[in-house]
Amino acid sequence: MRKAVAALGLATLLLLPRSAALAQGISSKIQAEQAKIRTTHDKLTQRRHALTVARVRESDLQGQLAETNAGITRVGAALDDLTVQVHQSERKLAQNKVQLDAAEATLARHNDALRRRIVDAYEHGDIGYLNVLLSATSFTEFVERWDDIGYLIAQTQRTVRERRAAEQAVSSARVGLEAQQIRLNDDVAAQQRVQSQLSSLAEQRRSLLAAARVQRQAVAGEVAQLEDLSAAEEGSLESLIRERQREEEERRRALAEAARRAALLAGKPAPPETAAGPGAFSWPVSGPITSPFGLRPNPFGGGVETHPGIDIGAPSGATISAAAAGRVIFAGWYGGYGNAIILDHGGSMSTLYGHCSAVFVSVGQDVQRGQAIGAVGMTGRATGPHLHFEIRVNGVPVDPTTRLR
Repeated sequence: MRKAVAALGLATLLLLPRSAALAQGISSKIQAEQAKIRTTHDKLTQRRHALTVARVRESDLQGQLAETNAGITRVGAALDDLTVQVHQSERKLAQNKVQLDAAEATLARHNDALRRRIVDAYEHGDIGYLNVLLSATSFTEFVERWDDIGYLIAQTQRTVRERRAAEQAVSSARVGLEAQQIRLNDDVAAQQRVQSQLSSLAEQRRSLLAAARVQRQAVAGEVAQLEDLSAAEEGSLESLIRERQREEEERRRALAEAARRAALLAGKPAPPETAAGPGAFSWPVSGPITSPFGLRPNPFGGGVETHPGIDIGAPSGATISAAAAGRVIFAGWYGGYGNAIILDHGGSMSTLYGHCSAVFVSVGQDVQRGQAIGAVGMTGRATGPHLHFEIRVNGVPVDPTTRLR
């Protein structure tokens, strides 16, 4: 019996180095994949920042172009109003010219008649009015004719004064209209210059906007390529982590089988088989669920995405505890998860803790339920400090809220 136990112990000792060698090989592959993911992540962060800058610039140029086009519209409306005013002024000037010409013609006739009358009176004496007076047959008729002649002379003088006043009014109106016409023409020229300047500015901004759009599309293409590369690299890393988890399961089964055989060979009762993973998990950190498991709006690119865990709101630096006893199978950079920890709990069950600001454990370390394993942070793709927590069965995420107690 002692020989059997010794043989079993020797087999166990031989099995452990082989398992350690396999684990070391996977660890090297994981580290290499982590380095690739970290490099891609750094490039992706830089190009995403460049894409944000390009989008802001494109948006700014669109706003500037819209503002310029609005200015062109306003100037065009002002030019239309000025054109209407110019046409109205031209019509008024034409009407004023007709009135002034008529007034000047009438006044010219009156002035000519008055001049002839004055010349005739000077050369021959004003015998016309005198004859009219002397031909009166009575003193009463003489007085009446005297009044009529005075009225006639006064009326003629008043008519001349009124015509001259009308001429001056029309002439003043013409001067005012001509001044207004000059001002309107100056305003039209000024608005046309502004319109020309705005049109040139709009053309420049259209060119800048087209260039900015091309640049944004190019950067967006780079981001898409890097995101595809990042997803592929994370997929490779995920496969390696699953492989490590399978090896961990084999190691557990081998140790359990070795313990069972050793007990049987020693004549002792076989140890009870351990349960296939913990039945329930404790909360890894205190705080509200800020983003549930399942479909949710994408906080980065818009649209809808599948959220493979829950986000628990907690301040940066808060302690993260192991949700159940297990072994650390991953600790380090994990793409969008940032600094992450993965614990294997047996029974093909594992938990993931993402966006950590600090990691307190290392790969291969056994931890107990409630043990501090890291600190809350916002590394990777995160909009603020929180813990991203996942429970995986056979590598597939399940809703943690159904298993948390």
